[in-house]
Amino acid sequence: MTQTAHRYIFTSESVTEGHPDKLCDQISDAVVDHFVSLEPYSTVRCECAVSGAIIFIAAHFASSITVDFTHLARKVVKEIGYDQPDFNPKSCSILTSPRAEAVDPATHFDEYTLTDVQIEAIPAKNQVTVFGYAVNESPVLMPLPIYMANKLTRRLTHARKQKILPYLMPDAKVQVGVQYERWTPKRIHSLTLEVQTRTMGKPDADTLKADLMEAVVTPVFENLPVTPDGETVVHINPNGPYLGGPLYHSGLTGRKCAVDTYGEYARHSGKALSGKDPLRVDRIGVYAARYVAKNVVAAGLASACEIMVSYATGASQPVSILVNTFGTGTQPDGELAERLRSRFDFRPAGILKRFGLRQLPGKQAGGFFQKLSANGHVGRDDMDLPWEQTDMF
Repeated sequence: MTQTAHRYIFTSESVTEGHPDKLCDQISDAVVDHFVSLEPYSTVRCECAVSGAIIFIAAHFASSITVDFTHLARKVVKEIGYDQPDFNPKSCSILTSPRAEAVDPATHFDEYTLTDVQIEAIPAKNQVTVFGYAVNESPVLMPLPIYMANKLTRRLTHARKQKILPYLMPDAKVQVGVQYERWTPKRIHSLTLEVQTRTMGKPDADTLKADLMEAVVTPVFENLPVTPDGETVVHINPNGPYLGGPLYHSGLTGRKCAVDTYGEYARHSGKALSGKDPLRVDRIGVYAARYVAKNVVAAGLASACEIMVSYATGASQPVSILVNTFGTGTQPDGELAERLRSRFDFRPAGILKRFGLRQLPGKQAGGFFQKLSANGHVGRDDMDLPWEQTDMF
């Protein structure tokens, strides 16, 4: 199809929880969940790498509790579903490099009892520019390509774990191409699913395609206004049997920023979200920016909104807040930015207080941050996330 100024195709990718990068994200966030659920004042930075049957965990933390990193990693591998002879939770090798740091008394505060002066005294500990985005293209106000891609990866995992398609392996990749006309999604141009099966080449290509269409694609697009049609291009393992998992691809925490956010449809900070405690502004600032952008669109103040928030080390207030409604706003972007600044507290302790982030890991069985680390940190309709609420206006 020829691209014009008003007609184009946008494609976004997502990956399942068994993708090596996502395996690493989940191990890193399982560590965060463990520390914060047992001691909410804990600070932690955890990164993970995997290659072959070897997992490496590097963690810096300040906490009074202890953690068995090896046990947590094996638990995550088991939960994801890797049970092959050459990679499974019992036999994989795990190397750790933990570093305990002195506990910083400044992090031991009850955000719910802080005065404004005390909130102002708690600065950002690093510099970062974060982005939040929302657009009225999907039920959760996410760009349609990444919204559909994430729904497909969740459905693939469901079909595997519920043994609807028991031959599926944990690692899979999805691409969704959406055709737009005058900035409005009109149809699904293309779908690509790359899935690994337990036995290479089985089932055959035709059976695999039929199974995936029936058990994965059709249920995901049911009752949605934009669906595949007779001209939609569907690729299932277009390069032959897909070789996935850590035995074929290395993985690293934080390497799927676009999958975690907006599928490259909108900007993101480029910094990892997983593996960081709830006081890290490069993580929670993303959640805050998404919350504000979504509330702008939900309130009818714009049909699309991007929020950019920049933090400097040692300062609690953002050094800048930039709003872009792409010409769809009901008021000038500069005026809207001032309005948003007055209605939402972008300071790190203010974000903690608004979302209750330190308490969430202890309230939810199976962890909280680990669940975010696959299928997107924003735009989720399968989790009750405080930054997805539309209660600002």
